[in-house]
Amino acid sequence: MIGSYVAVGDSFTEGVGDPGPDGAFVGWADRFAVLLADRRPEGDFRYTNLAVRGKLLDQIVADQVPRAVGMAPDLVSFCAGGNDIIRPGTDPDEVAERFERALAQLTAVSGTVMVTTGFDTRGVPVLKHLRGKIATYNGHVRAIADRYGCPVLDLWSLRSVQDRRAWDADRLHLSPEGHTRVALRAGQVLGLDVPADPEQAWPALPPRGALDMRRDNVAWAREFLVPWIGRRLRGESSGDHVTAKGALSPDDIRMRIAAVA
Repeated sequence: MIGSYVAVGDSFTEGVGDPGPDGAFVGWADRFAVLLADRRPEGDFRYTNLAVRGKLLDQIVADQVPRAVGMAPDLVSFCAGGNDIIRPGTDPDEVAERFERALAQLTAVSGTVMVTTGFDTRGVPVLKHLRGKIATYNGHVRAIADRYGCPVLDLWSLRSVQDRRAWDADRLHLSPEGHTRVALRAGQVLGLDVPADPEQAWPALPPRGALDMRRDNVAWAREFLVPWIGRRLRGESSGDHVTAKGALSPDDIRMRIAAVA
């Protein structure tokens, strides 16, 4: 019976791609927190989301990990290193060493630390070329989790998110349905009886021609890829002026989800 949960990470855990009625993001971690709160007496659950989009591993370790350690929650979800891995020239072996040092801090104070792997990017423009690098980092994350006895939210094996409807228009962040499926998988990882199967088949779509796909790729590159490259060249991050959501009420999360359902 988990009575307190802290989410640590970047845009994936902040919930980018899953906007609530006010434009602020919900995301898989908030949805997962509701699953956990449903198993507690009303008002007997504490949840804090510290994640901020665009953050690198060292920034997460400096800003979020000490706050999570200070709260000593029953559960921490720790997803970090993905933004490091997709940057040119980074070494997944070295990133994994820093990841392990941070994980050691969290496991020392938290009852359970759940770590996540990266997604399989075989169908993602640009990122598909980093598939081997991501797989190497995933292997390290799984090995580190084994050493510390941590459950693993394995996103690489979640086949349902290979469907394009699981992703936002930017192709880098999950859609609301994608976040929902990850939340359900997180519940399964911890042995919860979840309300739906995260691998439930998607409804069939009409076939798309090569011309349609090329047109979509050009529009995506113009709207999302070029600005992303520009931020990298300027040394900017999408999270430079973003504040973490902090403590959240499960009742408020439920209302925000219902408002856009």
